[in-house]
Amino acid sequence: MIYNEILERGTADFPASYYFVDKGHPRYEMSAHWHSEIEFIRVLSGELTVKLNTNTYKATAGDVFFVNSQTVHAATPHGCIYECIVMHLDYFKTKTENCRHFIESLYNQEYFVTEYSSSPESTFTKAINGFFDAMKEEKEGREFLALGALYNMLGVILAEKRYTALGRGTASASDLNVPKLKKVLSFIRENYDAPITLSDMAEMVGMSGKYFCYFFKNMTGKTPNSYLVSYRIERAAQKLMATDESVTEIAYSCGFNDLSYFIKTFKAHKGVSPGTFRK
Repeated sequence: MIYNEILERGTADFPASYYFVDKGHPRYEMSAHWHSEIEFIRVLSGELTVKLNTNTYKATAGDVFFVNSQTVHAATPHGCIYECIVMHLDYFKTKTENCRHFIESLYNQEYFVTEYSSSPESTFTKAINGFFDAMKEEKEGREFLALGALYNMLGVILAEKRYTALGRGTASASDLNVPKLKKVLSFIRENYDAPITLSDMAEMVGMSGKYFCYFFKNMTGKTPNSYLVSYRIERAAQKLMATDESVTEIAYSCGFNDLSYFIKTFKAHKGVSPGTFRK
């Protein structure tokens, strides 16, 4: 989904959530979206194409990502299993002045942490791996282990200068397109259950239909229509797992007006029928 995702993460005193993502997960293909929290991604097997704003990476087992706050991100798996942690920066709160300044600068998007590492032996990769290992612990003391791993990771980022200070007026032309992307796809998020035309989407950013198609494909890797269909299927998968609504009800509530087309499209995206996916 390319949209501003607003979800409660973990608990009030431990605002972090861990996700194991395989083919059975409703968001196996991570549609583009953004949120104020930071996110970590670790590839366990296979290949994962990850798009972060205007950058695209081909990641394999062992690769890790630090997704900065407000970054539009998406992931397409290729026989892949991966895991994610999403957490709010409030968890980093500290009274130590230098540390507090760095954390606030991350939150305010004044600092941008290096977002990708493919080196399994790097200190940065090992620090993120330590955080994943701590988050997966199902025992008392998990929060202490996670907090210790987080502070270790921040120390590595600072010590190795794995961040960039973002000055005003330094954004590239492609970066300036990100707000437009967020605007049009927030529109999709809010209206996916209703008919949406190419003209509707292009109008949101003041573009002609032809140029909008180029803009959208360049920014997301998908055509506007293929993105819209993928997003609707993703929402349908979530509803299949979280509600008792019938397949027909879910199809119509997700913008499909033909049940047979919905079933055919769902199977093309998920590899199984909606009924089988629910089971």
